[in-house]
Amino acid sequence: MQRNKTFNLKFSNFNLQMANGYHDTDPMSDVISDDYRILQIISRFGIKLGFGDQTVGATCRAAGVDVSTFLTVVNYVKDAAHARISEMVEQVDIPALIAYLKNSHSYFVDFRLPGIRRKLLEAIDLSSGNRLAMLILRFYDEYAQEVERHMTFENTHVHPYVETLLQGRLPQESFHSIEEQYDEQHANIEKSLSELKSIIVKYYPSDNSASLMGEVLMDIFMTDEDLHSHCHMEDTLFAECIRRLENDVRRQGGQPVEEPVETPQETAGEVLSEREKEIIVQVVRGLSNKEIAEALFISVNTVMTHRRNIARKLQIRSAAGLTIYAIVNGLVNLDDVEL
Repeated sequence: MQRNKTFNLKFSNFNLQMANGYHDTDPMSDVISDDYRILQIISRFGIKLGFGDQTVGATCRAAGVDVSTFLTVVNYVKDAAHARISEMVEQVDIPALIAYLKNSHSYFVDFRLPGIRRKLLEAIDLSSGNRLAMLILRFYDEYAQEVERHMTFENTHVHPYVETLLQGRLPQESFHSIEEQYDEQHANIEKSLSELKSIIVKYYPSDNSASLMGEVLMDIFMTDEDLHSHCHMEDTLFAECIRRLENDVRRQGGQPVEEPVETPQETAGEVLSEREKEIIVQVVRGLSNKEIAEALFISVNTVMTHRRNIARKLQIRSAAGLTIYAIVNGLVNLDDVEL
């Protein structure tokens, strides 16, 4: 009985310590036991399992990983809502963080998303020309392509931009101009995955593959959580690292620093107007913005404004997503949709 009390006391003390963040002296195995998400992080830092009772610091040093950057990332993932970005930035080795982010991109694009697609193919019924199943698969493929495009953009534009700053040179293009596209792409990929979850849960009929579809949804929910954490880290911690680095280079060159510009938050849940429903029907029919404008006798700018409002209200941007929405809400007939 005394042994159990001693164990419980030690376990409680460890949990209290974990609540205050991880440290380099914590056993790596205990850290992973406390939060399974650390398993994803250690693989993206190139740390292999089998470290025995080694501490976080010893494990990182043995793998050639910057200890401070590793701890910053795991503590951020553990409690991003209360992350003190201004303090965390001081602990980050930017090349080490970039390497981690690049490995994360490879994980999502080369492993996680293809794995979900394989399970999705098993779970949905593509026989007998099941149009709804084909639309869901097309929606997923468009989403995966969007994620790949975004992460390729980061690898080919954002990371080289930072590497130029690390050399003490200021690129002609400012980070603020890159950041606008950066933020929009993050918002799109997160919303698209939320759309896919909602569409499957609300509209895909249950059948003999219900268990398989449940596994697919579990994978999608976990990927959604992982991607959200990844994107949020880039939007906050990594972006602040870039801004500070850019300002340091500007000061060294005698140039004024740039202040970040906040973007307004979008709201959802508003009712579609009749004109917006007409726009959706035209999108489902495959018309371009110009063709929609001609069909409805309005300007192209008006069409684009309507489409932005539709995306804001429904949180759906892709043509495949709007097609599924139109079908389940009776705006178009399933038989009239061309695949």
